[in-house]
Amino acid sequence: MSTVAFHTLGCKLNFAETSAISEQFVSNQFEVVRFGEHADVVVLNTCTVTDEADRKCRQAIRRAMRANPEACVIVTGCFAQLRPEQIAEIEGVDIVLGANEKFNLFSYVDAFTKREKTQIDVSCIDDVTDFGAAYSASERTRAFLKVQDGCDYTCSFCTIPRARGASRSDSISSVVAQAEQIAEKGYKEIVISGVNIGLFGQDRGESLLELIQELDRVDGIERYRISSCEPNLLTNEIIEFVAASRSFMPHFHLPLQSGDDFVLAKMRRRYKRAVYEDRVERVLRLIPDAAIGVDVIVGFPAESDERFENTFAFISDLPISYLHVFTYSERPDTIAVNELASMGGPRVEKHIRSHRNRRLRLLSEKKRASFYARFLNQERAVLWEDNEKGGMIHGFTDNHIRVETPFEASKVGVIERVQLSAIASSGNATASELIQLPTL
Repeated sequence: MSTVAFHTLGCKLNFAETSAISEQFVSNQFEVVRFGEHADVVVLNTCTVTDEADRKCRQAIRRAMRANPEACVIVTGCFAQLRPEQIAEIEGVDIVLGANEKFNLFSYVDAFTKREKTQIDVSCIDDVTDFGAAYSASERTRAFLKVQDGCDYTCSFCTIPRARGASRSDSISSVVAQAEQIAEKGYKEIVISGVNIGLFGQDRGESLLELIQELDRVDGIERYRISSCEPNLLTNEIIEFVAASRSFMPHFHLPLQSGDDFVLAKMRRRYKRAVYEDRVERVLRLIPDAAIGVDVIVGFPAESDERFENTFAFISDLPISYLHVFTYSERPDTIAVNELASMGGPRVEKHIRSHRNRRLRLLSEKKRASFYARFLNQERAVLWEDNEKGGMIHGFTDNHIRVETPFEASKVGVIERVQLSAIASSGNATASELIQLPTL
């Protein structure tokens, strides 16, 4: 039996798609082995959201070659779609497949052998219209279910529409069927994933609200989370449904990117900060215990010192729970790069970007610690995960508080009500990132 190894870079959507690609190999009598072990075929699913993502991609390709110099190396994903010729120039890469081709890999590859010349099969992104269903369930507790792909937005910093194409969705009936399959495998939680989930169903005459209403009826799945939703697409009806839902968790992730209206406009975001503030207020009015995560980008060309301070002050005043902070990275052929003169400011020096990133990360730690402290000495439901570290088992509450307690194998995959007793110091995370539970 031939062997295949996989390595995935980037978002949870990529991990779900790697699982779908893996199923193609398994159905063709391949044995899946760990990346880094001997393998006849190595598949790398790539990301290109930042310069760092590109660097990690090249690094992973070279690592695969060192471990398996005779392996057939296949590179796919967003970096492959955007820069196929650049990847083909890396010594040892045999096959480059684009966004459309990765879901029908065996139709494009007739022999998994080393090649003298790299084979490139990458469709024009305008021709990528099919939806590739996928979910990943490598853990024993949680699955990431892809429901939507691509994006119709034109944010000036972003390459995703050129890497993944226009927005397209799975059907509600197909998503529900996959959720039922996941439930049959014993998983307790599903994270609904996509590039721009709020656009779900618009190409089919369906909607995200209708989807979550149907998923809420699936037996066996006790928890759902919506991975991320644009604030302008998070409707009152969706918030109200989650507030009353059987299984949708009190946890929202809302990308902000900037707290300054001028910067938001130059980023081509489709809301102003007042809209964002209104969405946060609406969530917490209906679901006071909800966790709200925020994406923010620092160092965009329009972000002067004053505009960054506007963002910092805006986030400081928001009752949110944590931040994901990203440093702006110039991506080739984006509007912000091609039309820099119209962005309203020069490039921000990299040391200034780094300083702003550190300030917001410190703010995130304070926000998280304050959020966790609110729930000390309260009981919450925790789903324990199979990720033992340092003799501890970890899990998340319904409202996304990360918790730990001494490891017991019997707890894995169990939802348990526990009392949150203290903020812990742990070798696995900072004190502000964990709640320690008493031994149960």
